[in-house]
Amino acid sequence: MKEKQVSPSNIMQIGMGFWASKTLLTAVNMNLFTHLIKGELSGQDIKTKLDLHERGLYDFLDTLVALGFLKRSGLKETSMYSNSEDTDLFLDKNKPSYVGGMLEMCNNRLYAFWNDFEEGLKTGLPQNETKTGGKPLFEELYANEEKLREFLKAMGGLQMGNFMAFANKFDFSSYTTLCDIGGAGGYLAAQVAMNNAHMKCISFDLPPVEPVATENINMLELSDKVSIQSGDFLKEDLPKADIITMGNILHDWGIEDKKMLIKKGYDALPQGGSLVVIENIIDDNRSENAFGLMMSLNMLIETPEGFDFSAADFDGWAKEIGFTQTSKMPLTGPSSAVIAIK
Repeated sequence: MKEKQVSPSNIMQIGMGFWASKTLLTAVNMNLFTHLIKGELSGQDIKTKLDLHERGLYDFLDTLVALGFLKRSGLKETSMYSNSEDTDLFLDKNKPSYVGGMLEMCNNRLYAFWNDFEEGLKTGLPQNETKTGGKPLFEELYANEEKLREFLKAMGGLQMGNFMAFANKFDFSSYTTLCDIGGAGGYLAAQVAMNNAHMKCISFDLPPVEPVATENINMLELSDKVSIQSGDFLKEDLPKADIITMGNILHDWGIEDKKMLIKKGYDALPQGGSLVVIENIIDDNRSENAFGLMMSLNMLIETPEGFDFSAADFDGWAKEIGFTQTSKMPLTGPSSAVIAIK
């Protein structure tokens, strides 16, 4: 029997993965893919538009070709570059499907903070702006309308696939009302309303978010089906509804706050109502959803107590509070919805 060949290739690929990551993040941050939307450009055209030096130009662009983010005809001086299908759809700033806002944040904030990851593991303390006396991310964002708009658009684009999957896969037939807690730009409520004609929805978030969410809902002509309500889910009772949704909310908080929010969801629901939590739910064996586990590590970097969790964790908390049963619904990529029935 032939012995299995042991190779260091996976170790090296992951260990030096920051090379590929930083190449893509830099291209996004310089709007390379948005520049290419109108048609292909030569290497020299790109050099001029992005103010690049000749030395690394073709290595940079051809790395993006090799990684699958650009297409190319010709070679070096005769080369013409264009977007691949996924960069065309998801990295054009002018499309509603743009997910680059999150990547911009990774480039401009998270990349440097992860350099102190070891310190975070040893101290259990955040390694972001708060480490040097700066304001926490959300406080900073909510104080600046332009930054807040960019962030909400980025989060909406990033989550849109999950919201669409939830709006189409979940059985809404026995419900008529939904309230999305921490609803940001109103995108989850909008998807549910668009795909389920009988549903009336509320998007609930802090007051600075209301103008952005209202604009989005009006643009989608859904103001008769989706209402925007302002409030603080940490301090106030939640609006009553048949379904309470929370998208990437629970992982920001420690275990006591998680349970407090689940209890608020329970109190806002009627008998038979559903609490739906959309997150990068870690598999119960904690060995498969690497992205969910790394998102939890990112919560170590970004928050005082936040962490991601498994469906089994959620089941324990929900039943402790009084929910009768829970289930898990896969959405897109590493994301799932965990559902608790009152």
